[in-house]
Amino acid sequence: MTVLIVAEHNGKQLATATLNAITAAQKLGEVHVLVAGSDCLNLVEQVSKINGVAKVLHADAPHFAELLAEEIAPLVVSLAAPYTHLVAAASAFGKNIMPRVAALLDCSQVSDLTEIVDEKTFVRPIYAGNAFVTVQSDEPKLVLTIRASAFSAAVSGSQNAPIEAVMATPAQDLSRFVGRELTASDRPELTQARVVVSGGRAFGSAEQFDALLTPLADTLGAAIGASRAAVDAEYAPNDMQVGQTGKIVAPELYFAIGISGAIQHTAGMQDSKIIVAINKDPDAQIFNVADFGIVGDLFEIVPELTKQLQNR
Repeated sequence: MTVLIVAEHNGKQLATATLNAITAAQKLGEVHVLVAGSDCLNLVEQVSKINGVAKVLHADAPHFAELLAEEIAPLVVSLAAPYTHLVAAASAFGKNIMPRVAALLDCSQVSDLTEIVDEKTFVRPIYAGNAFVTVQSDEPKLVLTIRASAFSAAVSGSQNAPIEAVMATPAQDLSRFVGRELTASDRPELTQARVVVSGGRAFGSAEQFDALLTPLADTLGAAIGASRAAVDAEYAPNDMQVGQTGKIVAPELYFAIGISGAIQHTAGMQDSKIIVAINKDPDAQIFNVADFGIVGDLFEIVPELTKQLQNR
C-alpha cells in the first residue's frame, strides 16, 4: 500500500493539519507527500525531513501558488495511478480539493476519519459527533480526509526522503486568486491552541464577552472560542466559532463558559483532553461531556478564577 498526501501550506511552512495527516497515513502504508506550489523548494526540503515520509513529489508552476482547487485536483488525479489511498487533512483546503479528486477518479471518499483500523476500515463521526461509525470499503482506490485533532503531528527528524520533480498539469484558468485577508493576533490559532477559553450567549453582550474572557485567556495564554449562539448574537466573529459548523478543536484544556452544550457545539470540542464547564444551570448538557463542572454565576466565577490564576 502506498499513500499520497496532498500537502497544505503557505509556500513557506506546512500546515499543522498535514502533519497530523502524515501520522495517520503511516497506518496505511508507505507515505508520499505531494507539495504543489511556486518557488517553494525550501518547503519541499523541510517536508523531506519529516519522520514517516518516504518520498516527496514536487510540482512547481505559477498556477499552483495559491493552491486553488481547480488547479490542484487535476494534478492529484494525474499522479493517482500507483496509489491506493489519496489523503488530505479535513480542513477547508482538503474539503475543497478531495471531493473533486474522488469525482474525477470515480471512486469513493471517506471523510473526517478519527481512526484507521486497517487499509479498508475506518472510523468517522456521524450525527454531529454524537456517534461514531466504522465503515469498510473494498474499492482498490480510496480518497480520505483526516480529522487533524484525532492524530498527533508528525515531527522532523534526521532523514532526507528523496525528492522527485513531477510534471505540472496545464493551468485550468477556471478560477483566479483575488486576495487573502488574515486576522492578525498574538493569540495561538484556535485549532492549534493548547488551551481554549470559549464563551456562550450567557455573557449577554459583546462588551461583557470581551471584558471577562480576554483577561482569563491572557492569563492562560489561551485562544478564545465561542458557541454558535454567541456568534449569532455578534459577541464574537465567525472565525471564533467552535462546533459542527465552526472549527474542530482538541486542546489539552477547554473552558466552556456560559455554554449550554448543544450538539452543534460539543461536536467541535468533545475530543479536548480536559473540559471545564461553568454554567448556572445544573442540568445544562455541557456537564455531560465535562471533566470538571462549576455550577454558578459566570459573572462572579470568571473574574475570581482569573484573579486566582494571576496570583499563582
